[in-house]
Amino acid sequence: MNTVIETALREAGDDTKPATVKKSHGGSINESYFVETGQQKYFIKYHPNAPERFFELEAKGLERIKQTNSISVPDVMAYSDDKGSAYLVLEWVEGSKTAQTESMLGDRIARMHQAVGEQHGFSDDTFIGVLPQPNGLFNSWVEYYRDRRLAAQLKQGINQKSITGKRRDRLEKLINDLDKWIPIDAAPSYLHGDLWGGNWLVGAGGIPYVIDPSFLYGDRHFELAFTELFGGYSADFYQAYKERFPLMPDYEDVKPLYQLYYLLVHLNIFGEMYGGAVDSVLKQYVGK
Repeated sequence: MNTVIETALREAGDDTKPATVKKSHGGSINESYFVETGQQKYFIKYHPNAPERFFELEAKGLERIKQTNSISVPDVMAYSDDKGSAYLVLEWVEGSKTAQTESMLGDRIARMHQAVGEQHGFSDDTFIGVLPQPNGLFNSWVEYYRDRRLAAQLKQGINQKSITGKRRDRLEKLINDLDKWIPIDAAPSYLHGDLWGGNWLVGAGGIPYVIDPSFLYGDRHFELAFTELFGGYSADFYQAYKERFPLMPDYEDVKPLYQLYYLLVHLNIFGEMYGGAVDSVLKQYVGK
């Protein structure tokens, strides 16, 4: 592992010897390390069996978010997707939350969502966790969400037998009728794409940062719905967001449909513990 870290540091332009290398919290997918040299502190992620372009796409997502001049992201110092030694080198971000941090987070996510692209989706296929996430660019948000998000998870679930029987019938019916519920005129906002409560952290001065994106352009309410699915965001976050960028009136009606995608992802990664939640949403829209 030390060899990989030394290679990563050289690629980041740091030839000084690491003074500190410690395992760091960084999720269940990668090995993560805090590394300090005579030059700088780093966060290094390592994945010996990373899928093709895994860290390249994460770096691209961070750069797209950075382009909006809205919410802070760690600087990308270097990355490699070489088999057996894939890594991503980021600046180390560390700080303490202040009374304003979560309001700043809500306001800055809203500002990110006010930046828009020309089409929905993304030019590159990406990952959600380690599940492949097919993309492409679409003029229609409904078409993108139907074909590249819900239908892709349906196919995944059929292949691994997590979506069968009534669950499959209901999901196919919902996908076919999706334009009954999903807004057709949604703007293609810049979206983080995986904005659960573990994918933001606090830097110096209480400034919020976002990490680990799975970037796309799409309806901002899709992102907000996910923030509500597993918690991690305060009332201050939502109040500040809405002050900057009010929600559409029928957000509550469409929210479960947007949460369905992430529930399907969790069903296909973690198994039947998420099956009941998937079935509940399907019954809400297409009945028994």
